[in-house]
Amino acid sequence: MNRISTHPMRRILAAGVILVVLVGVFVVRLVDIQIVRASALNAQAEEVRSTAPIPVYGARGDILDRNGTVLADSVMRYDVALSPKNAKKGPVAREEPDPADPTTTKRVEVPLEQTAAELGEAVGLTGDQVLGIITAALAEDPDSDFAYVAKLVDVDTYEKVRALDIPWVVQYTHPSRSYPNGAVAGNLLGFVDPDGEAVAGLELGEDECLAGQDGEVTFIPSLEDWVEIPGTEVVHKQARNGGTVQLTIDADLQWEVQRIAEEQRLAVGAQWATVTVMEAKTGKLLAVADVPTVDPNAPAETDAEDRGSRTFTAPFEPGSTFKAVTAASVVDAGKANALSRITAGYRYEPGDANVNDSFYHDDTPYTLTGVMIDSSNTGMSMFGEMLSDQQRYEYMQKFGFGRESEVGFPAEASGDLHGDPAEWDDQTKYATMFGQGLTTTAVQVASAYQTIANGGVRMPVQLVESCTDADGEVTKTKSEGTRVISEKAASETGQMLENVYTKGWLADQWNIPGYRVAAKTGTAQVADGNGGYLTGYLVSVSGFAPADDPEFVVSVSYMDAVKMNSSAASAPVFQQVMSQVLKKNRTIPSGAPAPDLPANW
Repeated sequence: MNRISTHPMRRILAAGVILVVLVGVFVVRLVDIQIVRASALNAQAEEVRSTAPIPVYGARGDILDRNGTVLADSVMRYDVALSPKNAKKGPVAREEPDPADPTTTKRVEVPLEQTAAELGEAVGLTGDQVLGIITAALAEDPDSDFAYVAKLVDVDTYEKVRALDIPWVVQYTHPSRSYPNGAVAGNLLGFVDPDGEAVAGLELGEDECLAGQDGEVTFIPSLEDWVEIPGTEVVHKQARNGGTVQLTIDADLQWEVQRIAEEQRLAVGAQWATVTVMEAKTGKLLAVADVPTVDPNAPAETDAEDRGSRTFTAPFEPGSTFKAVTAASVVDAGKANALSRITAGYRYEPGDANVNDSFYHDDTPYTLTGVMIDSSNTGMSMFGEMLSDQQRYEYMQKFGFGRESEVGFPAEASGDLHGDPAEWDDQTKYATMFGQGLTTTAVQVASAYQTIANGGVRMPVQLVESCTDADGEVTKTKSEGTRVISEKAASETGQMLENVYTKGWLADQWNIPGYRVAAKTGTAQVADGNGGYLTGYLVSVSGFAPADDPEFVVSVSYMDAVKMNSSAASAPVFQQVMSQVLKKNRTIPSGAPAPDLPANW
């Protein structure tokens, strides 16, 4: 006979009560964990398991030439990091082909020493160096969860590390700098250090526009393999890319000018050279060549003194190219004109000054034009003294001498007008009339010739066209001209320079068929820094074309051309560069011959 409980309902009720109590306990516990103490527990968990703050790099902006050619950009590189505490946990399990049956795999335990050696080989370190990174991190913090193994590795290295499939190794993207055209405009672009910080050139000067803003994130990794648990990333600071800088430089022309300049530098044995190409009507720089120059991809391979732009940073005594400034000032002041007359000898000794020409000649009846053609120091001194020292000083300042250009290039020199007129002795007073006893930069000389070419209106020197930020907002460089001399004085000075070009001693070497050209040579002594002069000279040519409607200014300087220490070293470069500029821009040839002004009376 089966025994049947007489109290089935009592048992059901008891089981139900127990079930309700258990569910109630779980619910209370769940509410306590997920609601009441959720924030505190999450913070505690993150504190224990979150990664250290990890940078998210904002890409540095591009630098473009005037036509959009990329001169500097950001390329993707990678940082390799590891978790020291997870690395020390023991061997890594890995599936490898079974030697007994290559068609199958078997699970093997790879010791830390072997894993470190494999990782080191992939990134260019030894296994001991990788172990040293782990040990050092743990010595500083026994719970260290993050340490860099290598930074800025390329894609090939990234793939090698990824193929190792080491669970406690992770890789992060890290934008790096690249200069696709190598040394083209390298002297202007400058470069960044291995950490991406701007060091020199436009990289430094335009850093406010170019620099990205780095962000910062953390995430919770899995305990087993340090892989990010989906949904656990926390962005503490948003990354932001840098802006784009567009230059006035033409990359193709820049390459050609650098080639011409370097070829002649080697031919004449010069220490260095600069060639500047500027738009006459705007002041915009089309090419700024400094040779030797630097490849920003590998700046350490170039001597430190050749990594910058001497066009902006190396002041020098300009010599006779400066005579155009003195002549223009005298004409503008109404003290003389192109046909004004003086008689000048080989030597001139006003007051305590002693001035002589570079060639011997008897007393010569010169016009101001003739003084320019023969580049007579004594003749220019006689015309220059028609102005007071203060007048000449103010003209020099208005032409842009004695101060940095509007470019504001990093480490740009202001030049030195030998203090002010109150500090000039007689020798300085007269020397400054023909380009000695003061210093200028190559870009200042080009700017002075731009002023004369542009009808007497000096335009701010411009190297940067605009900055476009990450949101697309464009900021253009402002450019407003300032009248320095009258249009008549500029025209008359230009005509004198045309006669220098057609009648000077280099007429056959710098001839550009079909175009009227205005130009002046210079052969300047170079200060030795101890109150004397070096044996070598700085030889130069500056000018503009077409002289009847000026479009372009070219200024050339060679330092200590030992195989041809005269302006004959610079003249072929001026001719080749100006020819290239006129051809590239399809400039209309001149429609009439240059004016024929008498040199003597």
